[in-house]
Amino acid sequence: METNVQPDKAAKGKWIYIVVQNPGTGSEQFMGFKTPDSGEEFIPAFTSKEEAQQCFLIMPKDVMNNKYEIQAILKDDLTATARENGIDVFLMDEKSCVKGKL
Repeated sequence: METNVQPDKAAKGKWIYIVVQNPGTGSEQFMGFKTPDSGEEFIPAFTSKEEAQQCFLIMPKDVMNNKYEIQAILKDDLTATARENGIDVFLMDEKSCVKGKL
């Protein structure tokens, strides 16, 4: 079956990708880190699922005790939740370099 559904251009840029730790469980949370120098807490975010997948490979994680899943989230929802919890959101690339702060 072929469809002619086009992506909603108005939604472009509203979605970003993050890593969720233990998705679908009572301990589900956004995967976050602390900066080595200042200890500042942050959530890494990505503009594409592919970037998130590539960076996930080099992220420190506990695969023996946790499950991880890359999920799309509305940028505004993520930044609002992060702000409420005193955590920053950094837009990153596939090599874990920071592109900017959201």
